[in-house]
Amino acid sequence: MRCPYCEHRESKVIDSRYTEEYTCIRRRRECLSCKERFTTYERLEDLPLMVIKRNGQRELFDRNKIKTGLLKACEKRPISQEQLDQLINNVEKTLRNDMIQEVHSTEIGELVMNYLKELDEVAYVRFASVYRQFTDLNIFIKELEGLLKEKSRD
Repeated sequence: MRCPYCEHRESKVIDSRYTEEYTCIRRRRECLSCKERFTTYERLEDLPLMVIKRNGQRELFDRNKIKTGLLKACEKRPISQEQLDQLINNVEKTLRNDMIQEVHSTEIGELVMNYLKELDEVAYVRFASVYRQFTDLNIFIKELEGLLKEKSRD
């Protein structure tokens, strides 16, 4: 690491600490030439994950969009913020573990619904009704019947 003061290329690490989210490491360094101290941050380089929307447009993956939808579906349900964050982490981890650079929004929605179904069935039905754009009561009833059949098998 090049010193910002004298541009010497060698330094030693004095202290290393994780940030609050454990997403990067903060390192205090000391230049071996001028003895000045400076801070560097080390982060894991993420591949950008592009989402292909229903209309064909592409945009960067945004955790906040998932969270917004989940907050609406989970309103007045006994689900903590930590549980929602963990659900979103699981979705993102699944997508990134596949090492793909583009994913259809429908795949993300299905992943969210799979995790949400295990967490809270009412929130699942709320999310599914918006995500799958139920247009009439019959489609909604079929979804509920499928959920009841799965529950009776377990």
